[in-house]
Amino acid sequence: MAKVAFLGMGVMGYPMAGYLVKAGHEVVVYNRTKAKAEAWVAEHGGACADTPSEAAKGAAFVMACVGNDDDLRGVCLGEDGAFAGMDAGATFVDHTTVSADVTRELYAIAAEKSISFVDAPISGGQAGAENGQLAIMCGGDQSAYDAAEPMMAAYAKICRRLGESGAGQLCKMANQICIAGLVQGLSEALNFAEKAGLDGREVVDVIHGGAAGSWQMVNRHETMIDRKFDYGFAVDWMRKDLDICLKTAEQVDAPLPVTALVDQFYKDVQKMGGGRWDTSSLIARLRKFDE
Repeated sequence: MAKVAFLGMGVMGYPMAGYLVKAGHEVVVYNRTKAKAEAWVAEHGGACADTPSEAAKGAAFVMACVGNDDDLRGVCLGEDGAFAGMDAGATFVDHTTVSADVTRELYAIAAEKSISFVDAPISGGQAGAENGQLAIMCGGDQSAYDAAEPMMAAYAKICRRLGESGAGQLCKMANQICIAGLVQGLSEALNFAEKAGLDGREVVDVIHGGAAGSWQMVNRHETMIDRKFDYGFAVDWMRKDLDICLKTAEQVDAPLPVTALVDQFYKDVQKMGGGRWDTSSLIARLRKFDE
């Protein structure tokens, strides 16, 4: 059993922290809105702290799953930040999707304090977090990853180190690039089937076992057909991630024409009032053209 702090009780962090309790660890949680942390404690036990620094005191591992680069800096740095409360030799594991630049920045600051830092963004959505079936892509020192991997195993389906600091975030960018194209293609296919007079469910039942099959197709086609978009990762967050992808692509000279186009399609969804809809709502944009 290890003492663990978990920072961020959102739709992903809340169940992930719960799996650490189920694995037998002593868990202290922190959330900017304390009511969520208190609700987690009422459900899972453990304790909640008023600051990241307080949560991190005495913890061998500090896990974080927050919103963006600034949020991550906020929970790490300053007198109330986790780094101020962590002991030398402890490990910080960041599950947030952020830029590789902020990851490397915080890795360097942590190293000065003799703290290990592993970037470990996640994929699998809310369902993956709730079922303990996340894909975790990691960057950082091999020794730090080796220490943290048994902790992440509590909620992982697969966990792998891709390279040095930032490699996990770069892998997550590749993941988001794939999702953008897949969801747009699925949206076009379902809208086409509907316009052509076919039953979308029957179409997917036939094609999902062939070359066109994907997680998005299996898990999102029914809600897309039913015009329900409250089942996963929000458009606002996807646009945040795609902005990171597009900026990094410029740095490494990798063209992303489809990703750039789909990012603008998501902007259209935001203008429709769908910023909090899940990413499968791209189909709503196509249907709007028919109204």
